[in-house]
Amino acid sequence: MAKRLLIVDDEDDIRAIVQAALEELAGWQTLGAASGQEGLALARGSAPDAILLDISMPDMDGFEIYRQLQSHPDTQNIPVIVLTSKVLARDRARFTALQVAGLITKPFNPLTLAPQIAALLDWDAVA
Repeated sequence: MAKRLLIVDDEDDIRAIVQAALEELAGWQTLGAASGQEGLALARGSAPDAILLDISMPDMDGFEIYRQLQSHPDTQNIPVIVLTSKVLARDRARFTALQVAGLITKPFNPLTLAPQIAALLDWDAVA
């Protein structure tokens, strides 16, 4: 059965590239959310296998989204990979404190994104 990933990122272009890369190159299903609220609703309603989460978003930052995911029984066990360009020194400590499955920085290579995710989540290798 194909893996299902939720991509939470307010940038339409990034979401589209990630979704295309994961669907076309790995055969995974994807859901996209343009806001934190939409992401939380989709995470609770669709039970994704993993979440790719941007940190810098206007309505609710990724740290708050992660906190809410961890506090809800339906979403607390979903692995989260942070997908962000925000890797300032002060944020590195916050990333380290989170129990996330991994961190992928933007810009990323769409051709290697699926294997990176598979390695971080210990999923079977993708072609």
